[in-house]
Amino acid sequence: MTHDLTLPSGTPIAEGLAERALRDPHRPRFHFTSPGGWLNDPNGLSQWDGVYHLFYQYNPLAPAHHRIHWGHATSTDLVHWTDEPVALVPGTDGPDRDGCWSGVLVDDGGVPTLVYSGRHGEHELPCLARGSADLKYWTKDRANPVITAPPEGVDITAFRDHCVWREGSGEDVVWRQLVGSGIRGAGGTAFLYESDDLRTWRYVGPLLTGDASQNRGELDWTGTMWECVDLFRLGEDGEASGTDVLVFSAWDEGTTHHPLYWTGRYEGDTFTPTALHRLDYGGRYFYAPQSTRDDLGRRIMFGWLQEGRTDEANAQAGWCGVMSLPRAVTLDANGNLIQAPVPELGLLRKDHLQVAAGPLTSPYTQLHRVRGDQLDIETTLRLAPGATARLVVRETPDGAERTVVEVSRAHDGTVGTLRLHRENSSLDPTVDTEPRYGGLPLGDDGRVDLRVLIDHSALEVFANGRPLTARLYPTRPDEAVGVGIGADGDVTLERFDAWQMASAFPDGPRPLWP
Repeated sequence: MTHDLTLPSGTPIAEGLAERALRDPHRPRFHFTSPGGWLNDPNGLSQWDGVYHLFYQYNPLAPAHHRIHWGHATSTDLVHWTDEPVALVPGTDGPDRDGCWSGVLVDDGGVPTLVYSGRHGEHELPCLARGSADLKYWTKDRANPVITAPPEGVDITAFRDHCVWREGSGEDVVWRQLVGSGIRGAGGTAFLYESDDLRTWRYVGPLLTGDASQNRGELDWTGTMWECVDLFRLGEDGEASGTDVLVFSAWDEGTTHHPLYWTGRYEGDTFTPTALHRLDYGGRYFYAPQSTRDDLGRRIMFGWLQEGRTDEANAQAGWCGVMSLPRAVTLDANGNLIQAPVPELGLLRKDHLQVAAGPLTSPYTQLHRVRGDQLDIETTLRLAPGATARLVVRETPDGAERTVVEVSRAHDGTVGTLRLHRENSSLDPTVDTEPRYGGLPLGDDGRVDLRVLIDHSALEVFANGRPLTARLYPTRPDEAVGVGIGADGDVTLERFDAWQMASAFPDGPRPLWP
């Protein structure tokens, strides 16, 4: 795509992007979005001198994935964001002429340094940029690209995206880097490199390689290439007894599939996996995640919420792409990731409403006092074996458009399912309304702690720590504000709290070039 595309009316796409974005009723208000144009992967996620920095893939010229820049925003509370100057702009020539693609921020002896994929034609190679003390201004390294070619003798499917860290002690401290890739005929992989100075890299080998012949078409297929690899350890202060987590997004021949993660052990030059898991039941609606450890010791993760409407609709709207809410990531007793929105989001809550506890009825009861398209809902349910509970959101008065979050417990009581029904989310036949679902851990008491965050077209659901992210595009957005709750079988509502959510941004359009 090119930035001189035009709308059906003949208006250039770049004209009035921020103004059109502001008028779109589907644009989220408390999720981070770019001022206009295109947004995808979170990049350079970090906390520096007490300030959170969120960089992201950005095209300020059009809501299209073309000639990508690095946008930049900062926050002191993970909730309210300030747009900073665009960090990276593609060069007029050189290794990033066609885009500055995904990467990370590292601290090189007190100097903020970006490691990113520069794109020139079909070549995607690692590049560096050094930042000012306040991280607002960046200078690209003259040595770019710092890795001049993928590993020799390997037939790769792609080669991009970075995870970089310091390792070792004393004189043995080195930089290590993973580059997302895939080995043709085998599967996705993460190539491991090592360096003393971030500029001269030694190829070590594949850290781990998937098997693309297994489970093709399934929700845990590992793909032919791994995008946006992220390796971290969860445990008390990163102790040797912690669990290592390798996150990646499964990709195949230009198609983004879903984020997955291996748990296991990183040691030496390899990662020994113990289990493969789905990261988010929404599939591509939570893609290319990146995480960081903040000053409180939390593992904070963001992901990219892709669109579910047509390119033409995105062009008309003037914007494309949403960042997830920040999530705190921990481990449960079984070695699975538990995800929850960070507590700071409570800063946006207002107009608290509660619903009386008690048994739920079938099919559901409309909650006339709880209405809206910017909501945070928390509820605790108790499900008997064989029971199902439903939370209805974004419903029009006539019920023609509605979205249903469903949690159920198997008849034997040992397993549960979280399911999102979007079959009636929109009367627009061009938008994606495919259902999403995944397994739900349940104890003997059948308790489900359910949290649902609705922000216009962005929906994030958390059930007993399992997330499901999706997009919704009702054709009557001003009317699709109804909420209801109900059940089949024996379900008790123990608590139901709802809040209207304030916007995280000031009123008015934001500059495309801060």
